[in-house]
Amino acid sequence: MRHRIIVLGAGYTGAIAAGRLAKRLRPEDVGITLVNAEPDFVERVRMHQLAAGQDLKARPLADIFRGTGVTVRIAEVTAVDTDRRRVTLDDGGELEYDSLVHALGSGWNTQGVPGTAEHAHDITGRAGARRLRERLAGLAAGQHVLVVGAGLTGVEAATEIAEARPDLDVALAARAGLGDWLSPKGRRHLRKVCDRLGITVHEHTRVTAVEADRVTTADGTVLPAAVTVWTAGFAVHPLARSTSLKLGDTGQIVVDETMRSVSHPEVYAVGDAALVMGPGDKPLRMSCASGVPTAWQAADALAARLTGGKVPRVPIRYFNQCVSLGRRDGLIQYVTADDRAKDAALTGRIAAVYKELICKGAAWGVAHPTLAPTRRHPVTAARPATPDRSAA
Repeated sequence: MRHRIIVLGAGYTGAIAAGRLAKRLRPEDVGITLVNAEPDFVERVRMHQLAAGQDLKARPLADIFRGTGVTVRIAEVTAVDTDRRRVTLDDGGELEYDSLVHALGSGWNTQGVPGTAEHAHDITGRAGARRLRERLAGLAAGQHVLVVGAGLTGVEAATEIAEARPDLDVALAARAGLGDWLSPKGRRHLRKVCDRLGITVHEHTRVTAVEADRVTTADGTVLPAAVTVWTAGFAVHPLARSTSLKLGDTGQIVVDETMRSVSHPEVYAVGDAALVMGPGDKPLRMSCASGVPTAWQAADALAARLTGGKVPRVPIRYFNQCVSLGRRDGLIQYVTADDRAKDAALTGRIAAVYKELICKGAAWGVAHPTLAPTRRHPVTAARPATPDRSAA
């Protein structure tokens, strides 16, 4: 009987894990099923571009995995029974597994701020980015757009919108100082770009309420906002909380260095779903950059265990953070292994090209699941999906 592997989620981590498993295991020995709610792979690191009016290349999962031996199932996962090893889908179907790879990722987190869910826009996924795109298209010149949260996600959203729509009044609300996680050179460049694009920056500002046309801050200040974009926090997919898996306080699945659940050895977690300890005994932040190496690690470890090979244990570390500041400018902040800024930073047009190559490389790896190189690459941070350090 073939070993049944189910991969939940076809974002960067799930799609890469499925393809890497297909490359390492024989179809006569294993059956790999990739479950995803949408029929296409979505380049999540480009959602700010989609929201600003740019079109993204369609990447149907059926085309990506044709001929690989991976079965694609388009459905939403509604339950996982980790005791019976069974997955329930919204189309009424059930799948049984011998090994499970949990890659359901994360979504936005309103942090309990009143009015956020009703009035703010999120760009954690394609549906939210498209709704924001439509709303921005309907704005008249001079109307206010406020991006709440000035971490990498917020900075990329604000600069992308300001560049695409210079007729709008774009503002950025930062809970701390603008770019306070960057090196001095990085901070200077970020301020220069915001000034050039006409972005108003509200530093040390915590948003406490969101309404249809304004937000209120902790000190009672009212900021006008025909559109509020909320990038101040992201939360792990809630499904794991309904299982018997051991979880951390964040709701992420606690895993060992091979991405295997510490409570259920037949379950692996990758990307935002996994609580992974990195250099300095610090949890890796949720990001495509952190997630892809966890997908490599999980797929290689699972394949090795199934074939009797040596289980790899490759440390995951950071080298830089890559930030787009519109289409013609960027910032590459070099960092320590545990993601702290070094003095060195690359800025300007060459940084924008560097960031674009990183994004294209990640998408190419997904689109060619069994052709992607097996050699491990440095971790480069394209865009986080974690609560921003300077978030409001």
